[in-house]
Amino acid sequence: MSASVRPGPRNLLTDVAGLRVGHARHADLATGVTVILAPGRVPAGADVRGGGPGTREIEVLSPENLVGGLHAVVFSGGSALGLGAGDAVAAALSARGEGLPMPPGLPPVPIVPSAILFDLAPGFAETFAAEGGPPHPRLAREALAAASVDFALGSVGAGTGANAGRIKGGVGSASVVLPGLGANGADVTVSALVAANPVGSVLVPGSRAFWAWPFEMQDSHGVWEFGGARPDPHAMRDPAPLPAEGRLSLAPADAAAAEPGRATAIGLAATDLALTSAEAKRLAMMAQDGLARAIRPSHTPMDGDTIFALSTERVPAGEGRERALRLAAVGSAAADCVARSVARAAFAATALPGGRPAWSDLA
Repeated sequence: MSASVRPGPRNLLTDVAGLRVGHARHADLATGVTVILAPGRVPAGADVRGGGPGTREIEVLSPENLVGGLHAVVFSGGSALGLGAGDAVAAALSARGEGLPMPPGLPPVPIVPSAILFDLAPGFAETFAAEGGPPHPRLAREALAAASVDFALGSVGAGTGANAGRIKGGVGSASVVLPGLGANGADVTVSALVAANPVGSVLVPGSRAFWAWPFEMQDSHGVWEFGGARPDPHAMRDPAPLPAEGRLSLAPADAAAAEPGRATAIGLAATDLALTSAEAKRLAMMAQDGLARAIRPSHTPMDGDTIFALSTERVPAGEGRERALRLAAVGSAAADCVARSVARAAFAATALPGGRPAWSDLA
């Protein structure tokens, strides 16, 4: 890694200027919502590879379709019952006058793609009944109100009830600055945010090292962003296709935890390099590779792996071959940021009572 390539000042998604993030969590249930606000409508794309996805407003981002952009992204717990969080954010933004302009007398229409993860547990049904339905729309409005450039990582927002294999998961984020990459010689920033709830393992078997360790970066004080743990170079790597640290294994006792739709990693990659909606789709596809770098196995039939990507269009990308090379560099950096975000999610997570241990609890 070149010394000039560095994390952004916050090492968060919001190092791409104009983005804001808000979290909200339920007071009693281990569930929550994370809202990401864009600076108006921005070009965006999405890539879905998991076998059990739960999404809202994906097709509107397809480059062959009319809109190809978004105003906000919502990640929610609650499985498919949490998709109403996106509806709540769309309604709130419209009430604020934000969204696609409509003819006089009609409200603006915000585009708010969303994805959910599975965190349902005993007590959810009773609480839903007492509250008159899933609380995620209410939590989404709270997260929207809390949106800021600074936000917490770990067991917060959509990652409140998340698990990463056999340890606690959560929300993670990371960024990188690529010096002079823009067509005008300006620096380009790339960032990501992931709500990590995968069925696979985020740890190298037999160690506290994350699969994402080769991509880990240090801050300006030399502190490693997710602990600096490294695998033993003399240890034999487990050749089993389903690592013991994963929620999924060959043991029949694990079958209930590996039912389709009960796990996922969902996230967003962002850049300030100016991209079209088609290029944002390519960015999402490249960024999704970060999940495979950080989770083993990833993109399983049980996961709902979905990655969105957007551009705030602040740095010129040029034309022709040079533009394609800039997109390739940004896509590669986005995949690294996604991998780092997965590790940072588990690194910052805290265990729930009676739940899986946090990374910090491991011996």
